[in-house]
Amino acid sequence: MKLRSLLIAATIISAPGFACAQPAQPLSGLYIGAGAGLNWLQDEHLGSPGGGAAAGNLASRPGGVGVISLGYALDNGLRFEIEGDFRSNRFSEGRDLGFPAAAGGNERKYGPMFNVIYDFSRIFSAPYFNPYAGLGVGYQWAHLDNFHVYGVGGFPLVTSNDTRGALAYQAILGDAIPINSVPGLALTVEYRFMGMAYRSYDVAVTPAAGAPTTFGKMKLGNDFNHAILIGLRYNFGQAAPPPPAPAPMAAPAPAPSRSYLVFFDWDKASLTDRARQIIHEAADNSTHVQYTRLEVNGYTDTSGTPAYNQGLSMRRAQAVAGELVRDGVPQGSISIQGFGETHLLVQTGPGVREPQNRRVEIIIR
Repeated sequence: MKLRSLLIAATIISAPGFACAQPAQPLSGLYIGAGAGLNWLQDEHLGSPGGGAAAGNLASRPGGVGVISLGYALDNGLRFEIEGDFRSNRFSEGRDLGFPAAAGGNERKYGPMFNVIYDFSRIFSAPYFNPYAGLGVGYQWAHLDNFHVYGVGGFPLVTSNDTRGALAYQAILGDAIPINSVPGLALTVEYRFMGMAYRSYDVAVTPAAGAPTTFGKMKLGNDFNHAILIGLRYNFGQAAPPPPAPAPMAAPAPAPSRSYLVFFDWDKASLTDRARQIIHEAADNSTHVQYTRLEVNGYTDTSGTPAYNQGLSMRRAQAVAGELVRDGVPQGSISIQGFGETHLLVQTGPGVREPQNRRVEIIIR
């Protein structure tokens, strides 16, 4: 696939997802990446065949570059990756050789690199700006594919189809734009500088038409590459954010207690007709609600001694509880207490006959 087609495809795939891009989530754990773009090769230093004095420089045209990487991101923003890359540039002319010279053939570079990268998005990010930078070292092979340099009339002619390797180094500046429709996927835009050490190639030299061909060595150096790449990166450590937890349901408020007051004549524990009517209403209503118990609490006024009043309050409560049972309330759900002359409904002094204090309270809980 042509480089232009790769770039167009990457743009089409990613455009719908980052139309409303958000700051990238920090990388976590394992990820893969790939990119393609343009590579500019600076003029290369050309040593003379046979290892003599410097002969000049080789110019080249822009070419293509592709990379694929596998990495692991730490929680502190550092990540480490292994990368494989490929670059190709076509030679165009020889310069500073002392005579006009044309050049042809390709220089094709490939090899592994080990990169250490820091994600600045850990400390700063924006919807379309999640920067990172890194350094890399590795080894590259540079193959001269049908390389040739020649002057006017086609001679002298230097040719080579040799492959040599050398240590390589690179610097990386990039930006990641998350693709929201696919969690963990991001579009990357990068600038890369890569340099290689000098290499010495086997060459064939034909000085003139009909002259014998000799063989020697030619050094190439200053292999400085500038590349712009567009790519995609997928982080396996980023999953789709979980749906928001449902709001906790408020516990239903406890049903309000309902109470009924049954009043008594002075010094009496017998039930009046009105008292029985109120007790029947309480018993009937208890069948329409869910309850845990019925409390029946007896009280007196302050006339009489405290001990006598305590007993009287219990008799009044028992009388009401008995009527509730006759009205259909289970006896086991009724609790009975007598409070005597404590908890007055109307505050009075001692020895006062207050009708509202002579009562039993029925509470449905």
